[in-house]
Amino acid sequence: MSDCVFCKIIKGEIPSPRVYEDEKMIAINDVAPAAPVHILLIPKIHTENITTVDPELFKHMLGKVKEIAKKANILEKGFRVVVNTGSDGGQTVNHLHIHIIGGKILGWPPC
Repeated sequence: MSDCVFCKIIKGEIPSPRVYEDEKMIAINDVAPAAPVHILLIPKIHTENITTVDPELFKHMLGKVKEIAKKANILEKGFRVVVNTGSDGGQTVNHLHIHIIGGKILGWPPC
């Protein structure tokens, strides 16, 4: 999608250093972090949310969480994985993305 901010980041039209990258996805730091560590996992193909993604792609992305959390030094103490879906679910960019949030004690409920 030409107006999707994540598609522009993936294409390199908007600079954003990669925390991780492979043939299917990228991981970047969130520009408005909710915690000291807040990484977004974003598929390279545009898909709106968790209800539209190919399950194999989603499985691949979730399979990278441990590696990325370890690299971010939050694996040992713990972290949260969040997938917001739709406006009521808090999704602000209509391109699937998985949040890895950590680096501090996280309360519940989050809001």
